[in-house]
Amino acid sequence: MSEFGIVIFPTAYSMQPVELAKAVESRGLDSIFVPEHTHIPASRRTPYPAGGDLPKEYSNTYDPFVFLTACAAVTEHIKLGTGICLVVERDVLTLAKEIASLDRISDGRFILGIGAGWNAEEMENHGIDYSKRWKVVREKILAMRELWTKDEAEFHGEFVDFDPVWSNPKPVQPGGPPVWMGATSKWSYDRIAEYCDGWLPIAGLDDGHLPKIEEALVNRGRKLSDITLAMFGLPPDEDFINSKIEEGYTHFCFGVPPESADTVLPMLDQYAAIAEKIRG
Repeated sequence: MSEFGIVIFPTAYSMQPVELAKAVESRGLDSIFVPEHTHIPASRRTPYPAGGDLPKEYSNTYDPFVFLTACAAVTEHIKLGTGICLVVERDVLTLAKEIASLDRISDGRFILGIGAGWNAEEMENHGIDYSKRWKVVREKILAMRELWTKDEAEFHGEFVDFDPVWSNPKPVQPGGPPVWMGATSKWSYDRIAEYCDGWLPIAGLDDGHLPKIEEALVNRGRKLSDITLAMFGLPPDEDFINSKIEEGYTHFCFGVPPESADTVLPMLDQYAAIAEKIRG
């Protein structure tokens, strides 16, 4: 059965986590996803990928793990995800602990949507070479899988290097939370096939990629059914959603603006009605 949720930039001026999470779950929706920016450099050297001025919410977003933990505390069923977490900007040992802790607090409801990001100077502030960001992401994901699954984990790479450590608690979900890739470049195909459990493109940027992802999976001894096909920034268009279900997508997240309850709640009502109709 298809699952439906929302993706929202969580800010101090938008609907707050406790109220939002309760509203999502009470309407029978399935998930909340939130993006991440630790900060936005004032230089604005890197242009906004969508063009025009950078929206206000990019420099005002809450930390995703704090926000999602608040959501976890007042819900029982909805999944809680990052859409996406900028893994490249985070210390791997701390991030592994945050994820494992949230997964346990939520009783195994966390999904790790990942990416490398687009803002070069934001990464530079974290000491990351923009040209090597995906190599860093890969090592951090592989290292976290070791931390989540081994009693004494160690990892020795070019960017991540640590001798045997104890890192507890472990996540509830065996092997750690599912990792969904939020990227659509030609280089993402093999990355998905190597170290991800799902693909999370933005609606409208997904066309033409599935056959190449499937080919990459086959080359690594996997198949398309081994991963979850999800989508975010979804329009409230039943025909579009049904066409994506036919393609194999199973998890859909509608876009919600960072606004107050007066704006958000009617949108949740609309999305819940669409979800109920499509599920039959």
